[in-house]
Order: sequence, then structure tokens, then C-alpha cells
Amino acid sequence: MKNYDLIVIGGGAAGMAAAVSACKNGVESVLIIERDDALGGILNQCIHNGFGLHYFKEELTGPEFAERFADMVRELPIEVKLNTMVLEITEDHKVKCMSSKDGYEELQAKAIVLAMGCRERTRGAIDIAGDRPAGIMTAGMAQRFVNMDGYMCGKKVLILGTGDIGLIMARRMKLEGAEVVGILARGSYPKGLKRNVVQCLEDFGIPLYLSHNITNIIGKHRIEKVIVAETDAKKEVIPGTEKEFDCDTVLLSVGLIPENELSKGAGVELDRKTSGAYVYENMETNIPGIFACGNVLHVHDLVDFVAAESDKAGAAVAEYIKNGEKGGDIFTVKNGDRVSYTVPQKIRKDNVGKAGVDICFRVPNIYSSVRISITDGEKEICGFNRDYMEPGEMEKVRVPGVLLDKASGDTLTVSIVDQEGK
Repeated sequence: MKNYDLIVIGGGAAGMAAAVSACKNGVESVLIIERDDALGGILNQCIHNGFGLHYFKEELTGPEFAERFADMVRELPIEVKLNTMVLEITEDHKVKCMSSKDGYEELQAKAIVLAMGCRERTRGAIDIAGDRPAGIMTAGMAQRFVNMDGYMCGKKVLILGTGDIGLIMARRMKLEGAEVVGILARGSYPKGLKRNVVQCLEDFGIPLYLSHNITNIIGKHRIEKVIVAETDAKKEVIPGTEKEFDCDTVLLSVGLIPENELSKGAGVELDRKTSGAYVYENMETNIPGIFACGNVLHVHDLVDFVAAESDKAGAAVAEYIKNGEKGGDIFTVKNGDRVSYTVPQKIRKDNVGKAGVDICFRVPNIYSSVRISITDGEKEICGFNRDYMEPGEMEKVRVPGVLLDKASGDTLTVSIVDQEGK
């Protein structure tokens, strides 16, 4: 059995950033295992620009962003296994994997970083009624067909869901000559970033239908038409509001799910709100020496934030290998009013320096003139005013270490409250 200090599962932005950070912080033997035939993950099919503005301070395409990290990996003593599928990880840091080149292998690590990314929800996950013709696919699958394989997946396209990949594919299909008859938001507002709504829909004259959902798909061999109806505040169909769209393709952009089957098999505790692992402030899971970062932990809207979070995980791995597991008193971080989830879910007081700790979260609706309030059960220890918040943008606040020292009890609650006088 071959031994490594660190094994990173996943060679996308999160995996590469964690491996590079760990290596730069003194971890000697690092292995990245990637199931695809190249490093980069989903970035390789994201040929549009807009990446890197926060992390590299310049605008890059997805493949350019991936290549920056791939170059770093090649410059460091980091081993890479491509076309290799991880079958199982264990609590004692064994990794069981398979490839056509090396066959079945069992590898031992001192630490593991989970960086498997996320997968798209499919038609079966959202229960769309109707026929089962060709022409129904996720937006990410269509993006791979068009951008990497060179295949057009349809000529007349309807898109369900306003996640960022759905918005981007609306523009992409239009640029490739397809007619995009519309994009449907099941709720009363788009779920993607505001800039993508403007640049991908408004700039190209693509209709956006708020509070609409698909009720039926009709077609024998290929989609012929789709029945769409308006929805109420509970996202239930309003009878009598049906309309027909003639199209041959439906793209689904209806949410992402962190890819945590391996995590569950190893006994990693998962948060039902994020579908990712419960982690401490250093990205360590409930199992000592197993860390998680990137979209396998919680779905990010910017890859720059994935890379920054993974830098932190890599540095924490180096600290773990050098000094072992951290101890001490623990704050449990909870989501309060108008907060969907928080990451991290636990903070070890002794592991937070003067710089403090970052807490990431999302809100379930659009809010204006509000305050992010962090309380310890008795008092507010810190707060941050925001003029505007929406579900499509992940929020991040830093709680200074000196304020954490003044907190009482063992729970921190993150809530959204109205600003005084507003």
C-alpha cells in the first residue's frame, strides 16, 4: 500500500487549490485523484469570461482559470492520477480507487481533502410530468456538448430554472444560432447573479418568465411542445394559466447537489441544509484529518471563493499533519431568522486568532436595508449593515477574534434583522 501525507479527491479548482496550498505550507507528499482525463473539472467547459477577478485580480475564462492552477500543480511536487475513480474512503484515511492504467489500488494518507464538486438536479428530481422524448437535458450537459464536444443540442430551446448555468447557456445557445423561446423562473425572482441576468438575458432579448413552471412535455421521438403554467406564492400551478411553447429542447437549471456519496460512506456528518459536510472553522469535518472545501461543501456562486476557501483547507491540512487534531471549547454556529444555512457550523475558540473567522451563508429571499446580526444568545457580538441581499449571492462576514473572546455560551446565531429606523 502506497502512503501519502495528503490525498485530494477531485482535480477541479477546489482540489488543485487545496493541494497547492498544502504543498506550499510544508506537506511533502501530495496526490490529486481526478476521474476525468484532465485537471480543471467543470471549469474546462466554462469558456465564458468573468472568472478570476477576486483571486487573480484579472478577468479570465474558465479554462484559463483552471490552467493557472494546473501550472502551479505541475511546478510543485504534487502527484496526479487522472482517469481514476475513487470507490471508497474510510475513517482511517484509506482511499480505494480504480483506473485502467493501474487497476484497483488501496492508498493510505495522513489526511484527505474532499473536493468532489457537485452534480445537477435532473428531471427525475423535480417530477416533471409528460412524455419521455429526446431533447431533455441539464444545462451543464448541454454546455459540455456545445463547448467541448462541438455538438448543438437543439434548435429551439426552452430553459427551466434561472441558476447561473441556465442563464449562461441561454446566451450560449443564442450565440450558436438557436432560438431561445424563454427561460422560466419557478419563483418570483431569478436565482442567478444579477450580472448574468443582465448580460445573458436582457442584452440578448431573451424572455424571462417569473413564477412559471413546466406542467407537461409532449413529443414522441423528440420534444414537440411544452406546456407551461403560472405559479402562485407557494410555487403551485394556477389552473387556467397554461400556455404552449413550440420547441425541440428543454434545458434544466434547477439546482446543484454536493457530491457526497464518498463522504457518507466514510462516516462524515452531513448538514441537511447544505447537503455538504459539517465543518469546523478550518474546513475539517467531524472525522479528524478529513477536510472538505468547494462545492462539495456548499454551492458557491464564484470559483474565486472556492479557491480562497480551499487555500484555507490546504493550510489547515499542513497544520493537522504537523500538530495533530485541535481541541478546546466549541461554538456551534446556527442559522437564525432569514438565513438558510451557515458554513462553518462549528468554531473551535482556541483555533481562532486575532484575524477572526469567516462565516458564509445565504438568505432565502430578497431583502433591502437589513443588518446581519451575530448573537451569542444574550447579546449581539457583531453586526454588519447591508443595503441589499439576495439568494443568488453568497454572503461572507468576518467575526474578529477579540469579539469572539467576549462571547458567552456555546452558540452563535446568524440572523437578518431590519436596520434601526428602516
